[in-house]
Amino acid sequence: MSEQSNYETLGVTENATFDEIQEARNQLVQQCGGDRKRVEMIEAAYDAILMDRLRQRQEGKIKVPEGIRFPEKLAQAPPKPAPAPPKQGPAWLQKFIDTPSRTDILWPAGLFATLSVLSITSAAGASLLQLALALGVGATLYFLNRKENRFGRAVLLTITGLVFGLVLGGLLSQFGATGLTEEKFITLVTFVVLWLVSSFLR
Repeated sequence: MSEQSNYETLGVTENATFDEIQEARNQLVQQCGGDRKRVEMIEAAYDAILMDRLRQRQEGKIKVPEGIRFPEKLAQAPPKPAPAPPKQGPAWLQKFIDTPSRTDILWPAGLFATLSVLSITSAAGASLLQLALALGVGATLYFLNRKENRFGRAVLLTITGLVFGLVLGGLLSQFGATGLTEEKFITLVTFVVLWLVSSFLR
């Protein structure tokens, strides 16, 4: 059988798609009504066309669609595993730690820096240091309460920060001369601790 007669046997053109060729073959086989010779002729034409198409494809005469030639390109890439969450401390500790905005850091920093400068440069004595500490405690209480509106927690954290700052300042003042009186140095350390509490705790 010639190449042309194979296509004619199935009743398709040379430009027919594989689906069209297969559909024509199936229809002709059904129409044969059990005529064995006719079915063999249809199958032979079908096989010959497939072999011809395979040869043309290998020679590069038939352009194969990208999805057939490279089916892996159509397959969806497996989803990337979610990044592991950063390791955090205990849950109870996370309830107290805050991730402040720049404003939440700068406002308390400006206030405590001002109180520190006033405390260090003033010659008024202990009464001014006590007033500055009272203002620092009030500011810490305000900044903490503003974050979550939990006054009891704000009071507890403020008192803890004040006590820790006073104790730490007292301990550090024993280790070296800073050019400041002991009271001023303790007040300065306490302001640093209160700033850290008001900025990074909630």
